[in-house]
Amino acid sequence: MKLSIIIPCYNEQSTIKEIINKINSQSNIDKEIIVVDDSSQDKTREILQNELKNDVNKIILNDKNYGKGYSIKKGIEVASGDCILIQDADLEYDPSDYSKLLNPIINNVADVVYGSRFIGSNEKRVLYFWHSVGNKFLTILSNMFSNLNLTDMEVGYKVFRSSVLKDIQLEENRFGFEPEITAKIAKKNIRIYEVGISYFGRKYSDGKKITWKDGFSALRCIVLYNLIKK
Repeated sequence: MKLSIIIPCYNEQSTIKEIINKINSQSNIDKEIIVVDDSSQDKTREILQNELKNDVNKIILNDKNYGKGYSIKKGIEVASGDCILIQDADLEYDPSDYSKLLNPIINNVADVVYGSRFIGSNEKRVLYFWHSVGNKFLTILSNMFSNLNLTDMEVGYKVFRSSVLKDIQLEENRFGFEPEITAKIAKKNIRIYEVGISYFGRKYSDGKKITWKDGFSALRCIVLYNLIKK
C-alpha cells in the first residue's frame, strides 16, 4: 500500500529539513512525499529546491500565499498513492505514528483515520488551556451536526483512502479544511476510525500560526458544510 504524504508549508525554514528526515526514516512504508510551498517569505523554498530536492518526490510552488486548504488541494491533485496523509511542516506531529494511523486501513476496517491529541497514552506537550477548550468546543459542535463521536476534529493528522478523498470537492483555502472535510466525509457511507497520537505542540514564539480568527472561520465552516451545503 503506497502512502502519499502531502506537506503544506509556509515559512518553515527551521523545521522543514527535520520533518523530511523524520518522514524518510519511516523505511517500512512505501511512500511519496509531496511538499506544497505556499509562497514562503523565508528560506523554505530555497531549502526545498536545493538541499531537499532529492529527498522528496514532488515539489509544488504556489505563486502567492493561498492558504493551507488550497495547498492540500494542489497536493491531492498529484497524489498517486493508495492512501493520502496530511502532514504539517512543523514538528508538532511525529511520523513515527504513521503505522498506527494506517493500520485500520491496512486491516480493511477503516476508510478514514483521524489522529487524536486527547486520547491514548502517547506523550503530549502541555500548552494553552484556552486552545484546548476551543478545540474541544469545535469538536463537540461538529459532532452535534455530523453525528460523529470524534474527540479531535481539528487534529492535523488525518489519513484517507485516496478514492475517498479524491471524490470530495474541497472548497476552503485556509484552515477551514478540517471542519469542511469532516462534514463531507460524515455524509458518505464510509468507515471512520480514530487513534491516539503523540503531540509536540508549538508556541507562537516557535512559529505557530493558527489564531482566534481561524476559530471563527471553523464555526462558519461547521454550519456551512453540515447544514447549508448538502
